[in-house]
Amino acid sequence: MKLKITIGDRVLTATLHDNPTSRDFLSMLPITTTLEDYAGMEKIFYPDRKLSTEGAPGGFDPSPGDITYYAPWGNIAIFHKDFGYASGLISLGRIDNNGVEQLRAAGGEEVTFEWVERE
Repeated sequence: MKLKITIGDRVLTATLHDNPTSRDFLSMLPITTTLEDYAGMEKIFYPDRKLSTEGAPGGFDPSPGDITYYAPWGNIAIFHKDFGYASGLISLGRIDNNGVEQLRAAGGEEVTFEWVERE
Protein backbone atom coordinates (compact mmCIF):
# COMPACT_ATOMS: atom_id res chain seq x y z
CA MET A 1 0.00 0.00 0.00
CA LYS A 2 1.56 3.27 -1.13
CA LEU A 3 1.13 6.67 0.47
CA LYS A 4 1.88 10.02 -1.19
CA ILE A 5 2.93 12.81 1.17
CA THR A 6 3.00 16.31 -0.31
CA ILE A 7 4.85 19.00 1.67
CA GLY A 8 4.69 22.31 -0.18
CA ASP A 9 6.20 21.52 -3.57
CA ARG A 10 7.98 18.34 -2.36
CA VAL A 11 6.47 14.88 -2.78
CA LEU A 12 7.48 11.92 -0.62
CA THR A 13 6.25 8.36 -0.83
CA ALA A 14 5.82 5.76 1.85
CA THR A 15 4.97 2.08 1.97
CA LEU A 16 2.32 1.09 4.50
CA HIS A 17 1.91 -2.31 6.14
CA ASP A 18 -1.23 -4.31 5.51
CA ASN A 19 -2.68 -4.27 9.02
CA PRO A 20 -6.02 -3.06 10.49
CA THR A 21 -4.55 0.22 11.79
CA SER A 22 -2.94 1.13 8.45
CA ARG A 23 -6.11 0.23 6.54
CA ASP A 24 -8.17 2.39 8.91
CA PHE A 25 -5.75 5.29 8.33
CA LEU A 26 -6.06 4.84 4.56
CA SER A 27 -9.86 4.98 4.85
CA MET A 28 -9.55 8.56 6.16
CA LEU A 29 -7.45 9.86 3.26
CA PRO A 30 -6.94 12.36 1.81
CA ILE A 31 -5.94 14.40 4.87
CA THR A 32 -4.45 17.89 4.71
CA THR A 33 -2.93 19.11 7.96
CA THR A 34 0.03 20.89 9.52
CA LEU A 35 2.68 18.74 11.19
CA GLU A 36 3.84 19.65 14.67
CA ASP A 37 7.41 18.92 15.73
CA TYR A 38 7.32 16.84 18.90
CA ALA A 39 10.41 16.53 21.13
CA GLY A 40 12.74 17.22 18.20
CA MET A 41 12.41 13.62 16.99
CA GLU A 42 9.04 13.20 15.35
CA LYS A 43 6.40 15.07 13.36
CA ILE A 44 2.86 14.50 14.59
CA PHE A 45 -0.75 15.28 13.77
CA TYR A 46 -4.12 14.21 15.10
CA PRO A 47 -6.56 12.62 12.65
CA ASP A 48 -10.27 13.38 13.07
CA ARG A 49 -10.87 10.16 15.00
CA LYS A 50 -8.94 7.39 16.72
CA LEU A 51 -7.82 4.47 14.57
CA SER A 52 -8.47 0.76 14.99
CA THR A 53 -5.93 -1.07 17.14
CA GLU A 54 -7.32 -4.53 16.35
CA GLY A 55 -4.60 -7.17 16.52
CA ALA A 56 -1.87 -4.59 17.19
CA PRO A 57 1.17 -5.50 19.28
CA GLY A 58 1.69 -3.85 22.66
CA GLY A 59 4.31 -1.42 21.37
CA PHE A 60 7.00 -0.68 18.80
CA ASP A 61 10.66 0.47 18.62
CA PRO A 62 10.71 3.11 15.84
CA SER A 63 13.62 4.22 13.66
CA PRO A 64 13.94 7.30 11.44
CA GLY A 65 11.38 7.06 8.65
CA ASP A 66 8.83 5.00 10.57
CA ILE A 67 5.20 6.11 10.32
CA THR A 68 3.34 5.15 13.48
CA TYR A 69 0.12 5.59 15.39
CA TYR A 70 0.32 6.38 19.11
CA ALA A 71 -2.90 4.84 20.39
CA PRO A 72 -2.99 6.44 23.88
CA TRP A 73 -3.07 9.98 22.41
CA GLY A 74 -4.64 9.15 19.03
CA ASN A 75 -1.92 10.81 16.94
CA ILE A 76 0.08 9.87 13.87
CA ALA A 77 3.84 10.17 14.54
CA ILE A 78 6.47 10.10 11.81
CA PHE A 79 9.94 9.68 13.28
CA HIS A 80 12.94 11.54 11.89
CA LYS A 81 15.28 10.52 14.75
CA ASP A 82 15.84 7.21 16.48
CA PHE A 83 13.68 6.43 19.49
CA GLY A 84 13.32 3.52 21.89
CA TYR A 85 10.47 1.10 22.42
CA ALA A 86 7.16 2.75 23.33
CA SER A 87 4.06 0.99 24.63
CA GLY A 88 0.95 1.84 22.60
CA LEU A 89 2.95 2.72 19.45
CA ILE A 90 1.79 0.88 16.31
CA SER A 91 3.82 0.70 13.10
CA LEU A 92 1.88 1.83 10.02
CA GLY A 93 4.78 1.81 7.52
CA ARG A 94 7.93 3.64 6.41
CA ILE A 95 8.94 6.68 4.37
CA ASP A 96 10.62 5.55 1.14
CA ASN A 97 14.16 6.51 0.02
CA ASN A 98 15.58 9.75 1.46
CA GLY A 99 12.26 11.32 2.42
CA VAL A 100 13.18 11.50 6.11
CA GLU A 101 15.43 14.54 5.55
CA GLN A 102 12.66 16.36 3.68
CA LEU A 103 10.22 15.50 6.44
CA ARG A 104 12.60 16.81 9.11
CA ALA A 105 12.83 20.16 7.28
CA ALA A 106 9.03 20.56 7.12
CA GLY A 107 7.81 23.30 9.38
CA GLY A 108 4.48 25.10 9.37
CA GLU A 109 3.62 24.02 5.83
CA GLU A 110 0.45 22.22 4.89
CA VAL A 111 1.00 18.52 4.36
CA THR A 112 -1.34 16.30 2.36
CA PHE A 113 -1.50 12.52 2.79
CA GLU A 114 -3.06 10.58 -0.09
CA TRP A 115 -3.44 6.90 -0.92
CA VAL A 116 -1.82 5.95 -4.22
CA GLU A 117 -4.01 3.23 -5.71
CA ARG A 118 -2.30 0.73 -7.93
CA GLU A 119 -3.39 0.67 -11.52
